[in-house]
Amino acid sequence: ELPLRTLFEQPTVAGLARKVGMARQANAGVPIAPLRPVARNGTSPLSFAQRRLWFLDQLEPDSAFYNMPVAQRLSGHLNVEALRQALTAIVARHESLRTTFPTVDESPVQVIAPALSVALPVIDLSNLPASDGEAEAQRLATEEMQRPFNLAQGPLVRASLLRLQAEEHVLLLNMHHIISDGWSFAVLFRELTTLYAAFCSGQPSPLQGLPIQYADYAVWQREWLQGEVLEEQLAYWKAQLAGAQAVLELPTDRARPAMQTFRGARQFMTLPKSVSEALRSLSRQEGVTFFITLLAAFQTLLMRYSGQHDIVIGSPIAGRTRTETEELIGFFANTLALRTDLSGNPSFRELLARVREVTLGAYEHQDVPFEKLVEELQPERTLSHAPLFQVMFSLQDARSKVLNLHGLSLSSVSIDTGTSKFDLTLLMSEGAEGLNGRLEYNTDLFDEATITRMLTHFGVLLRGIATDPDQCLSQLPLLTTAEQRQLLVEWNATQAGYPQNQCAHHLFETQAAQTPEAVAVTFDLQQLTYRQLNERANQLARYLTQRGVGPEVRVGILIERSVEMVVGVLGILKAGGSYVPLDPAYPQERLAFMVQDASASVLLTLQRLLPGLPNSDATIVCLDSDWAAIAEQRTENLSSAVVADNLAYVIYTSGSTGKPKGVAMPHRALVNLVEWQVRHSALGAGARTLQFASLSFDVSFQEMFSTWRAGGELVLIAEELRRDAAGLLRLLQKEAVERLFLPFVALQQLSEVSDSEGVVPSGLREVVTAGEQLQVTRQLASMFGKLRGCTLDNHYGPSESHVVTAYRLRGEVGEWAMLPPIGRPIANTEIYILDAQLQPVPVGVAGELYLGGACLARGYLNRAELTSERFIRHPFSDNASARLYRTGDLARYVADGNVEFLGRKDEQVKLRGYRIELGEIEAVLSEHRLVREAAAVVREDVAGDKRLVAYVVVHADESVTGGDLRDEVSSEWSVELSSELRRHMKEKLPEYMVPSSFMVLEELPLTPSGKVDRRALPAPEEGRREIEEQYVGPRNVVEEVVAGIWAEVLKVEQVGIYDNFFELGGHSLLATQVISRVRKSLQVELPLRTLFEQPTVAGLIKEVVRIWGDPDVVEDIARIFKELEHLSEDEVKLMLSEQMQQVEHR
Repeated sequence: ELPLRTLFEQPTVAGLARKVGMARQANAGVPIAPLRPVARNGTSPLSFAQRRLWFLDQLEPDSAFYNMPVAQRLSGHLNVEALRQALTAIVARHESLRTTFPTVDESPVQVIAPALSVALPVIDLSNLPASDGEAEAQRLATEEMQRPFNLAQGPLVRASLLRLQAEEHVLLLNMHHIISDGWSFAVLFRELTTLYAAFCSGQPSPLQGLPIQYADYAVWQREWLQGEVLEEQLAYWKAQLAGAQAVLELPTDRARPAMQTFRGARQFMTLPKSVSEALRSLSRQEGVTFFITLLAAFQTLLMRYSGQHDIVIGSPIAGRTRTETEELIGFFANTLALRTDLSGNPSFRELLARVREVTLGAYEHQDVPFEKLVEELQPERTLSHAPLFQVMFSLQDARSKVLNLHGLSLSSVSIDTGTSKFDLTLLMSEGAEGLNGRLEYNTDLFDEATITRMLTHFGVLLRGIATDPDQCLSQLPLLTTAEQRQLLVEWNATQAGYPQNQCAHHLFETQAAQTPEAVAVTFDLQQLTYRQLNERANQLARYLTQRGVGPEVRVGILIERSVEMVVGVLGILKAGGSYVPLDPAYPQERLAFMVQDASASVLLTLQRLLPGLPNSDATIVCLDSDWAAIAEQRTENLSSAVVADNLAYVIYTSGSTGKPKGVAMPHRALVNLVEWQVRHSALGAGARTLQFASLSFDVSFQEMFSTWRAGGELVLIAEELRRDAAGLLRLLQKEAVERLFLPFVALQQLSEVSDSEGVVPSGLREVVTAGEQLQVTRQLASMFGKLRGCTLDNHYGPSESHVVTAYRLRGEVGEWAMLPPIGRPIANTEIYILDAQLQPVPVGVAGELYLGGACLARGYLNRAELTSERFIRHPFSDNASARLYRTGDLARYVADGNVEFLGRKDEQVKLRGYRIELGEIEAVLSEHRLVREAAAVVREDVAGDKRLVAYVVVHADESVTGGDLRDEVSSEWSVELSSELRRHMKEKLPEYMVPSSFMVLEELPLTPSGKVDRRALPAPEEGRREIEEQYVGPRNVVEEVVAGIWAEVLKVEQVGIYDNFFELGGHSLLATQVISRVRKSLQVELPLRTLFEQPTVAGLIKEVVRIWGDPDVVEDIARIFKELEHLSEDEVKLMLSEQMQQVEHR
């Protein structure tokens, strides 16, 4: 045997002949083991491929996932009896069609029936109108296709005939994949053509006898594929797939379920012949097959969709490397895992060379069955997706011919199986009209519109490759012209008028003139009207002007939450300066850096806070002790040289280097925000808004000035109440607050208290949340369900811009998404979701979020290099001065133009090859009745050992076991609590997204702006880790029985009740043995999937107890079987009958 590569290296007959001669002289090549008939001794072993399908059938019994239906329309005069005889002859000719797969000694075997006549029932639909007949034929075809086979009982082939008219029939054939494959259908129809013609003419079968049968091949495969042959091929695959990504992270419409369902649908595409011919021409130029070219194109599409450059795709191969197998019906097909490195942004032509090498290497090592490969590589076991790859690609032979059946013309009838074995399966073929594609997809993951878009993008990509294969992969076109316009222009058409030449304080002054006696600010027992606040701010402004404050002068303000703080902000702005918030709670070192970095020439504070001020040369103004002098200033509005382009504030945010960076925000941007907020608000004039945010958080500006612009009343909250949810609820009720801006953590805490106390802040009419991802938790939904008429808005905007997108949650609360989108761009702002090469990504695909328009800050104070790195030239604008801000956030568009936030780009975490969605994990955790708040992180406290850790704050009045929860969780890591939360997570999420550790905290650490401070989350206690990892032996007779079964099957000395079956070396075939023995020992119908869902002894027993409904019964049964272990079979039957009667009576 010569490797397939030889044909690519020597593509002429002469060259190939020379290679054959050289190989013979050198005695090279692989020695060919003979494939001969073997004796039939009742049963035969399964081939590797059959064994995996048998296992999958056990995992999902009574399913039609691996049915192989085909429907052929027969036009012309049909001899039904000749057709029945032909089908019966084919079944007699091929043992595989008479084979069943019962279990003997806990392992499956092939049993070949000596004979099997094919029933060919005729269902007469000819009495129906033509359209009704066609519809009924489709219904019957779908019904047949969805009927499962029983592998143990058979038969595994079915045929029926639908009569539409006297000379119009539909032949339905259905076989289980375990006895057939795609090649087999070609064999079947070739033989059917020959036999039908012979039987119609009264002639005997002209077919020659088959030298071997499939069972002979199965024996040969097991004898040949072992030792050096197997090891050499396995070595290749182990090296080829080492370190491959566990999952191809395609953008899905829904989260991957914990259990793959195989529900599916199909979409189609057709490209003109000119594209197909251009791609074939490229293939010839590069010395590759058409398959390789299309595979490379599909991998490019998947790279652009997923953002991953290490792509593994499955591809079927006939698996008939022996000529003796070519005329057999049977399951020979194998699946190759084709892994390609697309990194480095190569041209498509360069990619072809890479894919060529990958494909040839795979072909040379194709003899290792996929099932054996999975067994050897032992990827992490999960029921949520297929192992090694989740996407398949195949190219159908373009030379397939139209079938004729002795005077009948045959044409295929399309049947939608309604299933999908993988996330995606792309089947390409060439037809008379051009290049055809059929994309089968899992409907649990994808919507029809998403798949339609994907096929459209693949078509654009293929056209681009055909036009210019020398383009880099990132530059190849993907979007249609209409999509580009939608993403770049239409969804950014946000232009709206606003007073862009005014400053923020001018908006306040306008309102003060209109409603001078309305209350502007309230704090405890203090109140100021608009006139009073305006006059005090004017006095302070004049005082500051005399001390050098003016445009571009920064003034530090270190004042606790108070009326003085509000006066200070307004006074600084009216003087033309920009305020720099200095939080009294900040460390001295941080405050000193901020004052120095901002070059603050004046510091506003209060007398009692003077000790907290850092040393500086700045002029200090105390708004209490200096107020007598300030009050001597005039009270009318003053004019200053400040303009809309001057700075309004500099707010410092945490920097990656540890030093904070000052974001410099001009008036014009903030005026745009305020004007939009007022127009967007559902509240009328005079509404009361709580001022909750720290002055160091940019939302505080939005709270203050959007309230004042609308003539509303700003209600200040005392600092100690900001972290007291119960106190906050009381304040909202007392002050009849109508609008509330809260970060999600604070909003969740408020809803928790509201839920537990049965009280809602009834005055609320508008709630805005921002700062971190909103989660619609059970408690939050409960509160808003009772707050009739109160809106909930989800805002997004980093400190480097003002709010950029907004989404208002509408409709019934029960219909709100768990993780709502962040919405669309607000007035005069732009958003772009781009890839690493600044190309717009398609709808649904993740990319980095870039912001533009009137929302942007000037940049970072004194950080020119960082500013130019993050504020880049606008690539889609003709204005040379236009900029975009690179947020570092990941997002994606959904079909309606809203944006979904996906987290920080630098916080995207991977664990064991899987991308971990922390927001989704936290949302699912928060659904549990025990959990009040939750956070999840991937930690690496020990080098090289990454672990997913969940942190929860629990309810004081809920319990795992019915006792006092505080007692339960105060002990070192309550096993019951962890077990309960882990069970909850496994029901909702794939195994890889279930935390390995759960840590209970009294409260989650927060940043000053109210976000969860993930860096302050403590490392799990070492004691907890030891508890999780130590050996815990069986504690009762049930655990002894199950652990004993595991130890016997796995051939290990001891099994702990928390040991993972698959980590101990378990695999699919051993799993079937374990479940079989547990069924017998504990007299319970336990599905095979249970072991994947509960891969520990303790977890498996919980499921057994759940099925029986009584732990005492399970213990009685286990004790009986313990006692029967050493008795004879007859003694067991007798004793078992007596004992089980007693158990059932109980």
